[in-house]
Amino acid sequence: MTVDPNVITNAGIGLEPPKPLLGKKRAQEDYEVADQWKLMWWKFRKHRMAMIALPVIAVMYLLTMCCEFFSPTLPLERFKSHKDCPPTAIHLFHEGSFVGPYVLEKESGLDPVTYRRTFVDSGEIIKLGFFVKGSPYKLWNLIPTNIHFFGPQELGGEFFLMGTDSLGRDVFTRALYGGRVSLSFALVSIFFTFMIGLTLGGLSGYMGGLVDGLVQRTIDVIMSIPSIPLWMALAAALPKEMSSYTQYLLMCIIMSLIGWTGLARVVRGKILSVREEEFVTAARLSGATHKRVIFKHMIPMFMSYIIVSITGSIPATILGETALSFLGLGLQAPTISWGTLLQDCQTIEAIAQQPWKMFPAAFIVITVLMFNFAGDGLRDAADPYK
Repeated sequence: MTVDPNVITNAGIGLEPPKPLLGKKRAQEDYEVADQWKLMWWKFRKHRMAMIALPVIAVMYLLTMCCEFFSPTLPLERFKSHKDCPPTAIHLFHEGSFVGPYVLEKESGLDPVTYRRTFVDSGEIIKLGFFVKGSPYKLWNLIPTNIHFFGPQELGGEFFLMGTDSLGRDVFTRALYGGRVSLSFALVSIFFTFMIGLTLGGLSGYMGGLVDGLVQRTIDVIMSIPSIPLWMALAAALPKEMSSYTQYLLMCIIMSLIGWTGLARVVRGKILSVREEEFVTAARLSGATHKRVIFKHMIPMFMSYIIVSITGSIPATILGETALSFLGLGLQAPTISWGTLLQDCQTIEAIAQQPWKMFPAAFIVITVLMFNFAGDGLRDAADPYK
């Protein structure tokens, strides 16, 4: 019997080498030659909560950025006969048989004891469906259509997934529209924060001397003032007659002018640790400008830390905007945000009698938790000592 020399023999029987060992060796080689971003991704995948948070955040942004399509009504559409109407329960079975999703039409009445408006099911079935026709709108203010993702199959049907407010407007619809403002507000504000903190922190660490002193003393002054009173003072200084878009942009700038200090300190410290490295000296000797040395050679060395810092500051920005709008010092009506929606819950009576008006707070809690989980995953992935 002829034995192949490439096959390992054991007791006269040809055996192939164990493939799992080769797999482990190949994995080790891939790990040794992988770049920083691939190593971060491999570590990030091990964080279960972060992997759950990413698709939830993506769904939240999809729902809010396309809120015209996913909402069953319009944000300013009023149902005068259904003011302060509780959420409508969705049913699938009727008299023991499956008929698909439907709701029962609600009729308003007056409680003879408390004289409060009450709602009871009338027994009339309103069938629900997907991709139904409803109130006309313009998607992103560009594409005119009347197709809604989910809602009553017949025009004029009334369906309130999260109830209505005191003016008869659908809370779910307004929560989606408010999420578009609040979530985009966080991104725009973080963009300005990123630009200010990266620029001033980079100049402070790279230039040193007088520039470093001025930037650091400015940071000390800003950080010594309590954040909430400073936000309130700057927001209260805005003119009340300005347009919603101008108010939105100025509020983003205000949040950025306060929130850039922490990022600038981190950038300064990192640049101080690498500005005397050989590759930085070589870039200077080759004639590279200060801007190129900072943004091309130094900042990419710790970009992972910057991403982690930005991710962690998004929840704080959302909570800051919500708090200011809730107090009446941030975004104002007719602008719809999660903070302005919660203004209807400022009294104990409203919370006790119409608790469904607190649904926008659930959106805030879920969003902040998901960003915190994603930030924890990024923080663990970017840690070089793990």
